[in-house]
Amino acid sequence: MVTVPAFILRRLYVKQSLRNNERGFEFRLMNRLGSGYAYRLLPLTVDGLEMPAERSFFTLGESETSFADVSEENTFTLTMNKSITVRVDGTTLEPGPRKIGMGFVVPGLGTLKFDFTDVVAGE
Repeated sequence: MVTVPAFILRRLYVKQSLRNNERGFEFRLMNRLGSGYAYRLLPLTVDGLEMPAERSFFTLGESETSFADVSEENTFTLTMNKSITVRVDGTTLEPGPRKIGMGFVVPGLGTLKFDFTDVVAGE
């Protein structure tokens, strides 16, 4: 099975997009690697702590989907050159560098994971 190294997947993250919002925190992904989809999203992690899937969402255009609702019938699609906002409700990030982890299950590739470290915007 082919695998995609984390350092390549890390390019999905839009640098300096990590910020707190009125609900929790969010960041953006921009796909410059190639179109694809996942039928399962792993829980996001913040400094190693898992975030609940039912409080984690991704938004593409006007459509918002909970991580818990991703399935083979309702996929997480990364279209080329489209921006996706990922949001976690109920958790605000403290100042300083934060390490965020993300993973997904992709047909033909299996489980892909990456992480990034950034500082919350506005600090």
